[in-house]
Amino acid sequence: MSQTVQITAPRHVEVIDQPSPELRAGQVRVCTTFSGISAGTELTAYRGSNPYLNKAWDPDLRMFTDGIGGLSYPVAGLGYSEVGHVVEVAPDLAGDPTVPPVGANVWGIWGHRAEAVLPAEKLRGCTVPVGLDPIAATFARVGAVALNAVLAADVHLGETVAVFGQGVLGLLATRLVRLSGGTVVAVDAVPGRLQKALEYGADTVLDARDGTSGQQIRKLTDGRGADVAIEISGSYPALHEAIRSAAVGARVVAAGFYQGDGAGLSLGDEFHHNRVNLICSQIGGVPAAVAGRWDQFRLNQTFLRLAADHQIDPAGLVSHVVPVSDAADAYRMLDQSPHEALQVVLTFP
Repeated sequence: MSQTVQITAPRHVEVIDQPSPELRAGQVRVCTTFSGISAGTELTAYRGSNPYLNKAWDPDLRMFTDGIGGLSYPVAGLGYSEVGHVVEVAPDLAGDPTVPPVGANVWGIWGHRAEAVLPAEKLRGCTVPVGLDPIAATFARVGAVALNAVLAADVHLGETVAVFGQGVLGLLATRLVRLSGGTVVAVDAVPGRLQKALEYGADTVLDARDGTSGQQIRKLTDGRGADVAIEISGSYPALHEAIRSAAVGARVVAAGFYQGDGAGLSLGDEFHHNRVNLICSQIGGVPAAVAGRWDQFRLNQTFLRLAADHQIDPAGLVSHVVPVSDAADAYRMLDQSPHEALQVVLTFP
């Protein structure tokens, strides 16, 4: 039997036992070591706000339509980025040098479950880099999300980049912007996260609680405003403040997973009068300008290479490592007391 995290209903998580899947031709069996909880996408399922719960996504029309949603309770094995070790390889794959061998540490997406059987192609090129702490490899997906947002921001050397939200994604984006040559102004409402932002390369930090970060960013830039702003918390008021902070004709990258109606977002104000370019970044695709050279796999590989080369420290964002048996408490903490945690990682026996 294999332990699996299941969201049984909104704000109700339990750990269930599922039968170990049979290994078939072309497949690899992996036992999970670490599995990172996404405080963004996963919490939308936990809270019941994810649009897939009550709408149907039409992949041809590229629209949500009324109908049965693509996600329903119980949601078993939802997860964002896992690390484990190969324990079995199908006989037909023997001798294939592109398939990670038994004992290899691998990363990928197979959900919060103790064991997974995956097609071999899902693990080709997904061996954890030599010298990289395996727990850091759980950031392959979230690191790609942050890197995708920075690519969309199109940061130029010497530009002022405001990063709104300094949770895990925001802190990674802050570091990646700094590596790209930008000067970072980090904005958040949690003092501890602002201190962490300084460690990850922010030049200036601003407390969002007073509602004046847009004005302060203009003062910091002699009235011009930020050359680029990245909003990565998924908060509509933060997106509005990011727009307020942007220079005339500047780019604002909306990289959060926004839920419900846009309360707090007033597009008739600075967005309209300063002709701000609002750009969406979502991990389902890379920015059009780089699509001929970049894809999701390159995002993953690039981020992990930066981590292996000590250019970025994802493991430094892990605030809690908890056994899978305590998964319900972990989700509850992320939902009710987000200021107490950054990255929460589940471990499996």
